[in-house]
Amino acid sequence: MIELLFVTCLAAAPEECRDRSLLYTADVGVMTCLMQGQAELAKWIDTHPGEMVTHWKCRQVDTREVKA
Repeated sequence: MIELLFVTCLAAAPEECRDRSLLYTADVGVMTCLMQGQAELAKWIDTHPGEMVTHWKCRQVDTREVKA
């Protein structure tokens, strides 16, 4: 499983930030996440006005870390 990790901050209060993530299905690899990550984040920003993404990265998730 691949995770797109990103940090968002409120545009009106840039010091108020939050860690977020999106999980990809098992058939998506890290390279696909890296290539499509910006597009996914652009969609996310469109649905969350007033927030901005400050950092992002892709990583492989150990399924034992994922909480149900």
